[in-house]
Amino acid sequence: MKTEQTDLLTAGNIAKALSISDAKVKKAITELGIKPTAKKGICNLYSKEVVAKVKATIK
Repeated sequence: MKTEQTDLLTAGNIAKALSISDAKVKKAITELGIKPTAKKGICNLYSKEVVAKVKATIK
């Protein structure tokens, strides 16, 4: 039986958490070369550690 991780975030969720635009988050993820932890359909899902990395890049 496969267990699904629920602590993963989309780029949109990360943007909401940091109060910035989705585009800025996606650009930071691309610049940092971060790969998604998982995919669900067409959505890329990232771990919570990515939030700190993106936040540091945005400053």
